[in-house]
Amino acid sequence: MNDLRIGLLAFQGDYEAHGKALTRAGVASSALVEVRRLSDIERVDALIIPGGESTVMGMLLERFGMFEALKTRIEDGLPVFATCAGLILLAKNIEGSDQTRLGVLDITVRRNAYGRQIDSFHSPVRTTLPQIGIVDGVFIRAPKITALGEGVEVIATHRDEPVMVRQGSIVAATFHPELLPDAPLHRWFIQSFLLKTQG
Repeated sequence: MNDLRIGLLAFQGDYEAHGKALTRAGVASSALVEVRRLSDIERVDALIIPGGESTVMGMLLERFGMFEALKTRIEDGLPVFATCAGLILLAKNIEGSDQTRLGVLDITVRRNAYGRQIDSFHSPVRTTLPQIGIVDGVFIRAPKITALGEGVEVIATHRDEPVMVRQGSIVAATFHPELLPDAPLHRWFIQSFLLKTQG
């Protein structure tokens, strides 16, 4: 991957699990950047937004003066892979909430749609990616995508409901693909959005 750098939004949440998934997918640890300040956003070629607390992440992005810069970079085509709370942070609409959000992904979401932490579960997720097929979906206080805007492509479903979507260079999942042992979705993200840019 030469000099490409992948950022991990590292305020809180499971960003370390994403880092481990990326190394399993073949990314050198030296290519990973923990993003905690404005200058970090400016030097990455892609960004992972992990699960955690979407309200906290939004608040900290604003507090540290990173919110507008990150939104602009994503709108300008920065590849982003977001999971769970990260998906909420990207969403244009959040049911019953006026919390801070980047609003760059044209979906409507419902927070904690499957219940509390104790209601977390594993279930098969069917992707549209022929090289991947079905994966184990780990749902932890997961949101639910309740509406899709134009230009949003569904790339994985659970019981015929969308759980992973793509819009331009944004990929977002309601479940936790970083917990899969062989990191197939991280590998797909790298191959689809980063390796092509080096060609």
